[in-house]
Amino acid sequence: MSPRQTPAKPRQAAPVAAQGAAKTTIRRRTAASVAPAAAEAGAKTATKLPLKQTPQKQAAPKPAATRSANPSATPPAISPTPARSRGASRSASRSANPTVDRKNEPISEFTLANVSHDTRVAPNFLVYELTRSELADRRGIPNNFASDQELRAAIHLAREVLQPIRDKFGSFTPNSVFRGHPLERALKNKPASWLSTSQHSRGEACDIEIVGMSTLALANWAKDNLKTFDQIICECYDPAKGPNSGWVHISLKAPGSGENRRQLLSYIADHGKMVYVPGLRATAMA
Repeated sequence: MSPRQTPAKPRQAAPVAAQGAAKTTIRRRTAASVAPAAAEAGAKTATKLPLKQTPQKQAAPKPAATRSANPSATPPAISPTPARSRGASRSASRSANPTVDRKNEPISEFTLANVSHDTRVAPNFLVYELTRSELADRRGIPNNFASDQELRAAIHLAREVLQPIRDKFGSFTPNSVFRGHPLERALKNKPASWLSTSQHSRGEACDIEIVGMSTLALANWAKDNLKTFDQIICECYDPAKGPNSGWVHISLKAPGSGENRRQLLSYIADHGKMVYVPGLRATAMA
């Protein structure tokens, strides 16, 4: 290589270096110009975002009050009030009026004007138990005492017949005590002009059963343990239908109405017919 050619190499490299520097400068300028543009574009995007989100915020769920005001909306469930049975209504009515205890008062002091259905006339019996009847309830037949005489006769029966049986065997409710003429007609299918001669229509008789006790055994207990009675009738007792079949009819005359007969009878089937026979028995055979 000659000495003249040695300096020529730096002169040729200079333009190349200058060209590279120029390219570098151009790149820097381009990046600098792109950065503001990108920043500006980001700012515009950020400015536009709230405008797009605003409708979404306004579409919030309706308040509960607005939904409930809609007539087509399903109303909230309301628990129904339990219906009261007839027995529950009577219990509520009796509890609303305190029971008046007159179990020790003389019978002569009782009148229809000074008693109510809740008046206690014996240690374990109230007035309403002396007139109650399932048949009367089912058919809507009034069954109330028509006179003071009937009321006093039923109170006498409660104290002298029902109460001793209650003391011995515990709580029970008589099938029936007083049965007025309208109820007697319905029970026996009689015309409106018919008048009953049953002691029930005078408040002097009761029909009773004791759950779990033989009807015939109950009739015999009454015969042996009641101080007095007019009639004891073992009615419709049939051992083939069970020891508790039928009921016991016990009557007691009202004070001042004559002597009690102390009569014992059975009303039972005999060759396909119902007949009265003397004594307390299960069959018509002597």
